[in-house]
Amino acid sequence: MTKSEKVADILKTLEKLYPKPGVPLHHHDAYTLLISVLLSAQCTDERVNKTTPGLFKLADNPYDMVKLSVDEIREIIKPCGLSPMKSKGIFGLSKILIEKYNGQVPNTFQDLEALPAVGHKTASVVMAQWFGVPAFPVDTHIHRLAYRWGLSSGKSVEQTERDLKRLIPEQKWNNAHLQIIYFGREYCPARGHIWKACPICKKYMRKALRE
Repeated sequence: MTKSEKVADILKTLEKLYPKPGVPLHHHDAYTLLISVLLSAQCTDERVNKTTPGLFKLADNPYDMVKLSVDEIREIIKPCGLSPMKSKGIFGLSKILIEKYNGQVPNTFQDLEALPAVGHKTASVVMAQWFGVPAFPVDTHIHRLAYRWGLSSGKSVEQTERDLKRLIPEQKWNNAHLQIIYFGREYCPARGHIWKACPICKKYMRKALRE
């Protein structure tokens, strides 16, 4: 089986299991998605979804967010971890959105990645899942599974992103990255993984990882 045939088979399995994958982070517009993705760095989506209702009740737009102090934001988002950095980023990017973009979230990678505390992965999620621009955000689940399945060397998330973009058709990127995340959580955890019971790993898991 060629690598392209393997990828096609993996995508077929993912699409059967998750035909319409939704964004796991609760949001209602580009701004709340941006803030939620920022908060998800080194934090579970579940914890973010428990934290954002309290934050968004006070401020679900940049104009209300800058009425809060950095310390007030930090206290609310503490459960998500890295709160000193994240609170400064949320306040700072909200200020920039008001001053430079009339309170709107920009729709280019360059402008998003120039915002405080917004890296390539965060920008990619917003571009893909709100603006519908093809992107392939790579999180720990995707990075791990791409290596397990022999689709990437696993040396860095940047390399994994390049490899997956090369192997997977562009029109499938936005769904595929969500499908792999859901698959990783349900069938392919980092610990306690039973590869023989996994719909994909039982066929494609690297031999070295089986032993």
